[in-house]
Amino acid sequence: MVTFREMEVQRVAEDRSLTREQKIKRLLELESEARGLQRAASESPMNADDGWEADLRSIRLELDKLGWEEPRKGAATL
Repeated sequence: MVTFREMEVQRVAEDRSLTREQKIKRLLELESEARGLQRAASESPMNADDGWEADLRSIRLELDKLGWEEPRKGAATL
């Protein structure tokens, strides 16, 4: 089953009007939203396989295709 977020990732990836940087920015926004939803779901007493992992995986795969590298985190980074 394809989730709405996976469809949005595909839409961003295929949008020829967006630059590479715009695509990366939008994908990072989607990743942030998906992580927030994943955290909220993990606090729920009914935590079944909710598809958030698949959403995060599809976002990361697309970011990799665009050549985005996660910034290194130092000791002072939260």
